[in-house]
Amino acid sequence: MLRIGIGAIVLLWAAVACAAQTTRWSEDKAQEWYAKQPWMVGSNYIPATSINELEMWQAETFDPKRIDLELGWAESLGFNTMRVFLHDLLWQQDPEGFKKRLDIFLNIAKKHHIRPLFVLFDSCWDPHPKLGKQHAPTPGVHNSGWVQSPGAAALKDAAQYPRLEAYVKRVVGAFGRDERVLGWDVWNEPSNTNQGSYEKGEAANKKDLVEALLPKVFSWARAAGATQPLTSAVWEGDWSEPEKLGAMTKIQLELSDVISFHNYDKPEEFEKRVKWLQTYHRPILCTEYMARGNGSTFQGILPLAKKYHVAAYNWGLVAGKTQTYFPWDSWQKPYTDHLPAQWHHDIFQADGKPYSVEETDYIKAILKG
Repeated sequence: MLRIGIGAIVLLWAAVACAAQTTRWSEDKAQEWYAKQPWMVGSNYIPATSINELEMWQAETFDPKRIDLELGWAESLGFNTMRVFLHDLLWQQDPEGFKKRLDIFLNIAKKHHIRPLFVLFDSCWDPHPKLGKQHAPTPGVHNSGWVQSPGAAALKDAAQYPRLEAYVKRVVGAFGRDERVLGWDVWNEPSNTNQGSYEKGEAANKKDLVEALLPKVFSWARAAGATQPLTSAVWEGDWSEPEKLGAMTKIQLELSDVISFHNYDKPEEFEKRVKWLQTYHRPILCTEYMARGNGSTFQGILPLAKKYHVAAYNWGLVAGKTQTYFPWDSWQKPYTDHLPAQWHHDIFQADGKPYSVEETDYIKAILKG
């Protein structure tokens, strides 16, 4: 019989406890992790051939060749990370197949020296996701097919929460110690009620439901043993003083290992918000920016992100079925007979040509520098 000394057992348990991070990272641990990373710059990514995260990942429409091509374009800019959305229904539909496709994606990303930040849940756009064939894009409309996770029906039904828990624990459990994965964004814009698009289809008490569920999601991901950091990006309101924070924002800031935020405004607003968040003494990731018509541009934001060592993920790599080159106001006035005077998001056309060579040259230059 193999005998293990008490000292070895103690060391074994210490190693297990360290690997399975069950509490929020300390400030020192978060900064230690961040110090080992390069300046992280990339995009929110979905292939041009997919209208939403379901179409990206379902077996019938998963397109590794296209993903390989597009991540090659990202690598050519010097990008080293991507923010990529998952969906709970993908796990419900085909857990083993979904895991295999995630592994394929991670191998492609690794080939191009890119580490993704995976998003588990999302409160934005259509609250009624359905598996199977996705509808065609609505002509002239920004993000006309993106779907929430969980959908309104699951969010309102506590009987479905064990399924959501299993999704988080098993996906994070499968890839939570994987060096190819940068981290986990547990919930995108959790307080978003989609005014101007889908607000009539939302649960009446959506914010209350998400507010109660969000801490559980953090807990599930930690229980699954993630060794990468967890985060959820703050995106609305005044973050300058603790007493000005909304309830959801407090949860996000108090439970995130690393701080993340969204900002589509001009450089001075971006800089102001970075300074607000520096008071938390944790690494800062801007996981959404770049809306040309709003004054949020690569030339305006990336120098500030570099100055303050903020990771930066613009919205959109390649123009495609999401149609995010159309502005947000296309929901009220679709661009059915003309293109916008200026693309809203996205960097490349579907054939790989840059929307603006001046932009792509600038991105390459600042990342090389």
